[in-house]
Amino acid sequence: MLELDPWFFSLLPLLFFTVFLFKWLGIPSKKLPPSPPKLPIIGNLHQLGFHPHRSLWSLAQKYGSGLMLLRLGRVPLLVVSSVDAAREILKTHDLIFSNRPKSSIAVKLFYDKDVAFSPYGDYWRQVKSICVLHLLSNKSVQSFRDVRKEETDLMIQKIKEASSSSSSSSLVNLNEMFLSLTNDTVCRVALGRKYTGSEEKRNFKELLGALMELLRVFNVGDYIPWLSWVNRINGLDAKLEGVSKRFDEFLEGVVKEHMDNDGGGVKDEGQQDFVDILLQIQRDNMLGFPVHRDTVKALILDMFAAGTETTYTVLVWSMAELLRHPKVMKELQNEVRETARGKMDITEDDLEKMPYL
Repeated sequence: MLELDPWFFSLLPLLFFTVFLFKWLGIPSKKLPPSPPKLPIIGNLHQLGFHPHRSLWSLAQKYGSGLMLLRLGRVPLLVVSSVDAAREILKTHDLIFSNRPKSSIAVKLFYDKDVAFSPYGDYWRQVKSICVLHLLSNKSVQSFRDVRKEETDLMIQKIKEASSSSSSSSLVNLNEMFLSLTNDTVCRVALGRKYTGSEEKRNFKELLGALMELLRVFNVGDYIPWLSWVNRINGLDAKLEGVSKRFDEFLEGVVKEHMDNDGGGVKDEGQQDFVDILLQIQRDNMLGFPVHRDTVKALILDMFAAGTETTYTVLVWSMAELLRHPKVMKELQNEVRETARGKMDITEDDLEKMPYL
């Protein structure tokens, strides 16, 4: 039997220590962007804090000259903080950086079938073609123009009523109105209806809020896999399972309702919502590859995840910035009033005449 030299055992601690230095203390095996010191196992996770965008900016000022490499557990994170570096990555090397990190929460919620979280490849190209050619084509977007106008007019009317109400002291909560605007618009475009009943609307709003909250949550298992058991203790696994089940039941009901109302026929283009379009693609095999039921539900969820929170956030922050810069607001008000002169309201066509906006 082969006998190991005693010196081998004496060298083991030195070997492990050397590996530790290379892996965790930043001694590079190849040329990498600068990186702040990291801790074993967690890497740089402890340096993100409660405001990651501020922490990343501060670290980039200290360690990065356009590029900085962090290690979040086992996941490498490249921080880009210059225009030239961003152009190089997003334009020259876009395919290399095209994939999102794998998220176990997104996999569960989106059936591992959506376009936003799918890795670059054949399936991603297929579902992207559905979005680009059918759901978000210029023709499709224009077909929902009346929906956008009706919901915007309704919000303006609500603002007028709230600002003239004596009980409100002329204070108007635009956050709630912007959220209602985006939710109702996306609902009508994607599902063909909005949820207006008090209980129905409250349940849908609560469910959508739970979805967005889960997408923002920190899942330690994605960064340190052997700590995934923590999610069973802190309740994340149970919450994820509950929200996933409720949304699946909701989406199944939506799809079934559309199939029952369809009666096997095809609606006119102006009457179709996203679910109608997806079911027609599925039924007629329009793209030459099968579109499964889970793909239909995943793409519907994509519309809500991408179309509500982002639009709502842009509206809220834009209004906040205007309030912080009165001169800018005054200039914009003058442009709006000039464009609206002699008209009842401003349409989407008028936006091209408003360069300052």
